[in-house]
Amino acid sequence: MEITQQADYAIRAVLELALHTQDERIFSSEIARRQGIPAPFLTKILARLAAAGVVTTQRGVNGGIRLTRPAEQVTLLQVVEAIDGPITLNRCVRDPRECARNTICVVHPIWLKICTDLRAQLHSCHFAQLADDARASASGTAVFCQIDLQPLEAISADRVGSVHANISEAPSGG
Repeated sequence: MEITQQADYAIRAVLELALHTQDERIFSSEIARRQGIPAPFLTKILARLAAAGVVTTQRGVNGGIRLTRPAEQVTLLQVVEAIDGPITLNRCVRDPRECARNTICVVHPIWLKICTDLRAQLHSCHFAQLADDARASASGTAVFCQIDLQPLEAISADRVGSVHANISEAPSGG
């Protein structure tokens, strides 16, 4: 699995906004310059982030872009899914009805666990922490977003339903 270049640019754009106060509006040209994102591409990305409620845009002299809520409330998961859509590793994870073998497949529970863990990790990384990490990195004292790297636990077939429920109930783009 690989996130798209568009999602990578979106993460960099939101990080740039998180480095500023929530009330401060930043011009897209400034975000593009600081983050090395092609300006026309950034315009499309910002439109998708605005549609997902992550950023707000305003034209004019006092215009610019800003986060719609504090950076502590914006996660990597929200930004990635705003651009790339829901994270799933396989069609059976997205919708178990798409695979007739999901109840007997020994790999299905593993895909579910990995997907659930990945979504949880992305949900646990907030842009306020990433902005702090970026500031620390610039000063040479970076720690970076702390994530739990526990080894994959085996899950039994009787837990498949609960894992599906976790995926459908997991926080998403809003």
